[in-house]
Amino acid sequence: MGNSNIIAGDRKVVQSKGKHIGPSWKFSYKTFIVVPAYNEEKTVGRVLNHLIKRGYRVVVVDDGSSDNTHSIISKARKDFPEQIFVCQHLINQGLGAALKTGMDCALNHGAEYMVTFDADCQHDPEDIKNILIPLKKNQADVVLGVRDFDHMPLFKKMGNQIMNTLTFIFYREKVSDSQSGLRALNKKSARLLRLHYRGYGVSSEIIREIKNHRLKMVEIPIKTIYTDYSLSKGTNTSIGLEILFKMILDVFKKF
Repeated sequence: MGNSNIIAGDRKVVQSKGKHIGPSWKFSYKTFIVVPAYNEEKTVGRVLNHLIKRGYRVVVVDDGSSDNTHSIISKARKDFPEQIFVCQHLINQGLGAALKTGMDCALNHGAEYMVTFDADCQHDPEDIKNILIPLKKNQADVVLGVRDFDHMPLFKKMGNQIMNTLTFIFYREKVSDSQSGLRALNKKSARLLRLHYRGYGVSSEIIREIKNHRLKMVEIPIKTIYTDYSLSKGTNTSIGLEILFKMILDVFKKF
């Protein structure tokens, strides 16, 4: 069985149709982990190894990386064609665009559940099975992983608290961690979300969509692994201002 490449505009999707590499029961065929990756050569290989070892199917989106991210992803797909699906943006489009590409790809391959998972090694793969439980018990449509703010570095804590407040002010939905990158969705909710933000604003946009579609959301504590590298990622002041500007535009679009 071979692979097929699809190029649409500035986006290329490589659909893996590789052969089985082991007993079919070892993989969770209906659960996909969506990993957006932009210039993550230092960590993306480790993240994929952790997910593969746990039997997950992974959609990894190379968001126009200029380092060795794509070659690392491509090697992983070659080694584990049954578990790795690769999408590539030919130019960098931002976190929101990468998540949308990855979620669409997972749905196209029959996902019943999907988990978004950052490529910078800040998430603990062991948390995945916990955030899937409310979905599989039909207790929720979306599960939001909540980081422990008491153990979060001060500058991160302040930034995330501000984003929680802005998300509530503009979208009228109070959540504990609006910017968490670890979240789980069932197929119904993934199909309903209308995501237009290309950058980090997508995290607040997802909260807006959950409210607009009256999806049932559950919050679950997760572990966060802080390193100098993971701390250098995520939102900062300029990104926060950009998100605020787009939230204001959202308000004016309603009139």
